Amino acid sequence: MRLPSHRQCAVEGDGKKMDQAPPFRNPFVHLLKFTPLEKAKIAFMTVTLFPIRLLIAAFMMLLAWPFAFLASVGRSETTIEPQCLWRRLVDIILKIIMRVMWFAGGFHWMTVKGRRALPAEAPILTLAPHSSYFDAIPVTMTMASIVMKAESKDIPLWGTLIKYIRPVFVSRSDQDSRKKTVEEIRRRAHSGGEWPQIMIFPEGTCTNRSCLITFKPGAFIPAVPVQPVVIRYPNKLDSITWTWQGPGAFEILWLTLCQLHNEFVIEFLPIYTPSEEEKKNPTLFASNVRRVMAKALGVPITDYSFEDCQLAMAEGQLRLPVDTCLLEYAKLVRRLGLKPRNTEKILQEYGNRARKLEGQKLDLDGFAQFLDVPVSDMLRDMFALFDEHEDNCMDIREFVIALSVVCRPAKTLETMKLAFKMFEAEEDGVITEMELAVILKTALGVSHLNVSHLFTAINVEDTGKITFDKFRSFAEQHPDFSEEYLHTENEGLHSSPCHGHYTNPSLSSPDPQGTATPKIANGICPDFSPNDRGTKDGLHKKHN
Repeated sequence: MRLPSHRQCAVEGDGKKMDQAPPFRNPFVHLLKFTPLEKAKIAFMTVTLFPIRLLIAAFMMLLAWPFAFLASVGRSETTIEPQCLWRRLVDIILKIIMRVMWFAGGFHWMTVKGRRALPAEAPILTLAPHSSYFDAIPVTMTMASIVMKAESKDIPLWGTLIKYIRPVFVSRSDQDSRKKTVEEIRRRAHSGGEWPQIMIFPEGTCTNRSCLITFKPGAFIPAVPVQPVVIRYPNKLDSITWTWQGPGAFEILWLTLCQLHNEFVIEFLPIYTPSEEEKKNPTLFASNVRRVMAKALGVPITDYSFEDCQLAMAEGQLRLPVDTCLLEYAKLVRRLGLKPRNTEKILQEYGNRARKLEGQKLDLDGFAQFLDVPVSDMLRDMFALFDEHEDNCMDIREFVIALSVVCRPAKTLETMKLAFKMFEAEEDGVITEMELAVILKTALGVSHLNVSHLFTAINVEDTGKITFDKFRSFAEQHPDFSEEYLHTENEGLHSSPCHGHYTNPSLSSPDPQGTATPKIANGICPDFSPNDRGTKDGLHKKHN
């Protein structure tokens, strides 16, 4: 697989062309590089400024707690209560305390552009891009409500501060929680401004701010005017970003507090009032608001989404590399509606049909006929991923392998079994080293892959051919065969996290490229879209 050098303009869900081409940079990856001078500065700040700032920030949190506790006592979570004088005073006090806390953290001044709308004008604020837990700054500035998982209110100290802003809670234990959450947002949004504004990050997960990924429709289902809000961290060293692959939570805190000054810019854009068509179509509403925000930020928009995070974080034996083409492929699969409901049955059907072609290459029309879909710009984009030699033909077996990975990313052996069936010789059920290379490079979403080391280890009889049974036996004996035999032989094949964690060298011991290797997998934001299935077990949510 390859990303074509000349890509066509992608298409939005409403059929409109994107204003800008999708980014080549993976939005879920953030790697830091440090110069020797920067390392020296961080080392100095670690023993001087960092502990002082950390203590002040902790003290401010403790100081805020009794005020938040008193203001929350007796307050109903479901009924509207007037903001009496003493609670307004507490509101001002908490804002001051939180501002001192951020000042102590290096955010000495904050640039505010535009005018914040009143709750009656725009009951929902949509913020993007979402890239860090430092995005809590706008929450403390406005004291707007946010969407939080219900478990957060039971966290000592933090839970009390959260309850003060009267968030909308999502419960993991309640199967109908997402539906109830959307209904609660709708109820508050239609209160005529009597409830506090609700602040929502519609991306649903953190990125590196290189683009705006797909907006989830939850914030747009109430069909009320929203105010788009864009945030920026124009720092020379980006120690802020906390996304799926990159520095961990404490490392981000440490590096940020070690900076002499941290910049923060928030811009309130004009209120966006939905049209009648957008009121009926939350996805279209979300897409159009995203386009407005991307234009204000000067960044591309792309259809990468939370599901792509799950794909990149899957715990299969073939963990995807950073620069995999499968994220682009998965995006196109969703746009074309090719992700099957009955996954196993459809994959087996595709596999049998592909096997009968015996490696025969297909052109674009043949590809469309195989999938039983019309030729479109998006289908051309997908075809280009597999047209490696730019000779207007592709091997349909590669499409089936990639689809198997996207549909069941943790099931490596099932994907390999399907691939072997499509490639193996009918008389003896074997494949060659070249065929194994095609299978694995497609499963990883890379253009080139050397599998000689792996093939030799499996092919102990030196017959030049292997069967699936031999591959499976080897994989069971070497569960980390990808790391041991592929990553060592292919320079630059940097993988996504293994089982949600990384080994992270210190600043004094960077990797050969001088980058800080990621430490842990960061979490996701609460997802309350009614049709979504929620988070994957084993992934940790973060509070925001």
